[in-house]
Amino acid sequence: MLALIQRVTQASVQVDGQVIGQIGPGLLALVGVQPGDGPAQVERMTRKLLGYRVFADDAGKMNLSLTDVQGGLLLVSQFTLAADTSAGMRPGFSTAAVPHEAEATFSQLLHACRQAHAGGVESGRFGAHMVVGLVNDGPVTFLLRV
Repeated sequence: MLALIQRVTQASVQVDGQVIGQIGPGLLALVGVQPGDGPAQVERMTRKLLGYRVFADDAGKMNLSLTDVQGGLLLVSQFTLAADTSAGMRPGFSTAAVPHEAEATFSQLLHACRQAHAGGVESGRFGAHMVVGLVNDGPVTFLLRV
């Protein structure tokens, strides 16, 4: 499982012109599910998303987590994140989980994050064409792998 996280001052996701998820300050996480991802990866990614220290403390150092600052979390499924780009000029998708497996795993991640985080967890819509808007704060962007 992969998650490209971006520290944001705000982020939103739209489907068919309607906002279906939005947050204020927090993290936008674009999530790619790979074959074999399951409960262990969901648990580790949940811990990383909520505990990764990317927010500044009083001294200006990245020492605070999403849980510490009670920021919002916007999870957006993105199978292209798991693409194989190592050869040629076109991505391959054999390194991404098949849709029904990816949707089940993404749903587990969403549920786990909602259970563990009181700061609010929003989501895009799996498999939909989404328009994601964000204001990256920093910019601060990290690729998490579990």
